[in-house]
Amino acid sequence: MGFPKGQKRDFNALPRRRLKAATRFDKGLAPAEVARHLGVSCQSASRWHKAWEKGGKSALKKTSKAGRPPRLRPRDLPILKRALKAGPGEQGFPTELWTTQRVAQVIQARFGLAYPPDHVGRLLGQIGWSCQRPTTRALQRDKAAIRRWKQGIWPRLKKSPERRPDHCLH
Repeated sequence: MGFPKGQKRDFNALPRRRLKAATRFDKGLAPAEVARHLGVSCQSASRWHKAWEKGGKSALKKTSKAGRPPRLRPRDLPILKRALKAGPGEQGFPTELWTTQRVAQVIQARFGLAYPPDHVGRLLGQIGWSCQRPTTRALQRDKAAIRRWKQGIWPRLKKSPERRPDHCLH
């Protein structure tokens, strides 16, 4: 569901649209006609109509923000950002690489909130962080072992296309 890719909901336009609907309900238009005029779903127009019948135009002025409220409070985001900037080592992790699982563990330890790693990416976007790959190679890299693996083990593991019998070639 949701909006097409690249299109965002304009939360400022929603109250104006609902008030236009109220004006049309005042004129006696049915919810289906209002939906067609305003380019909204019949379900939305029907919901607005019920609210309008109960409380008039004022019932259509305010709505709560769409979606589930965030569990991590806005004032907690700078605290999280500082903890992440300090680095994974400061948080007790053995390597200097942040993963969503590790960030979720930090959130659990600091704020007592269990965040699924899949949702941590959105949270990181809110504090201005994005998914990155390490820019440098590992210091403990063993070039000789890598070369042996590429030349000896990889060719045995790598699948190659099956050879067709000569009579199959056209």
